[in-house]
Amino acid sequence: MGIPEIMCGVVLTGHGGLEKLEWRDDLPVPKPGKGQVLVRVHAAAVNNTDINTRTGWYSKSVRGDTASGADGGYGSSADADGSWSGVPLTFPRIQGADCCGEIAAVGEGVSRSRIGERVLLRALQAPADNEEDMPIATLGSESNGAFADYTVVTGTDAIAIHSNLSDVELATFPCAFSTAEGMIQRVELGAERVLITGASGGVGSAAIQLAKRRGAHVTALTSPSKAQDLIALGADNTLGRDDAFPERSFDVVIDLVGGPRWPDLIEALKNGGRYVTAGAIAGPIVELDLRTLYLRDLTLVGCTYQPANIFTDLVRYIEDGEIKPVVSDTYRLQDLRDAQEAFLAKSFVGKIGIKVVEELKQFSN
Repeated sequence: MGIPEIMCGVVLTGHGGLEKLEWRDDLPVPKPGKGQVLVRVHAAAVNNTDINTRTGWYSKSVRGDTASGADGGYGSSADADGSWSGVPLTFPRIQGADCCGEIAAVGEGVSRSRIGERVLLRALQAPADNEEDMPIATLGSESNGAFADYTVVTGTDAIAIHSNLSDVELATFPCAFSTAEGMIQRVELGAERVLITGASGGVGSAAIQLAKRRGAHVTALTSPSKAQDLIALGADNTLGRDDAFPERSFDVVIDLVGGPRWPDLIEALKNGGRYVTAGAIAGPIVELDLRTLYLRDLTLVGCTYQPANIFTDLVRYIEDGEIKPVVSDTYRLQDLRDAQEAFLAKSFVGKIGIKVVEELKQFSN
């Protein structure tokens, strides 16, 4: 298949509601520069970060949960720092942190033998030209992502994948599973007792599988209607979101929720326990008694940056069949608004996939 000059995709035109997502059929196909590859996108998926970036929730001006602005955004006050990096985004922006596709073209310095390679793209990347400690750039935020026919990344961020899983199934791994694996490696989780919040979501359900892979005893925090699904994924037991947490019972808490019950999570840790977070869907502002922190020798860890091995480890787990995708539903790319509405309803377990390759066939002429 030749490479066209124009492609289809969904662009984010600014921070705000779903009306900020626009289907376009006149987008220029990007050109790979030195060290880069052009990827023909086959499938993507929906993540919390897509919603949070659209609404501007990452802005320090926002103090509420992620649902409070999901429909209409958080207003102009979020424009100045509503991105992962805190640097204002430029629009239009093609979102999409998850991507499974194939390399269609290569830039200078990348072997042409890679053309045709099936790849997964790192969702969280470490740009070489950034001199900060632990630099981070997110696909679909700091750079254009997978909600289009083509995207460009550095060759080192396109990792070959050899698997019998479908494109949509593979596309549900990169963001959620690498986030979960990053947290698990950061706190060096072993055969210990772990509590996972937000356990029915993409990152939470990934964390269940990845924690069990390491021999952990997993307690999943979820709604009762989803409990059996999480047991089937490997959770040893579940807690309801309003249940009392057993005090001083867990070696590790993997938290994606934050919010008003955050102090209860800290009390649920054993002395010397470790808490790690990569999300705050119930609210980012919490109360901590520092005496609890130091008198009980607790460790609190924030986790975003991912060393290069996180993603390559993940690809190895997929290829070895050690983890499995959890796909709740699949939408076409031009129905991305509907997919995000379904995502916001939170009535599913795992991920919502996005088919892109069908749009290539349907809209290429």
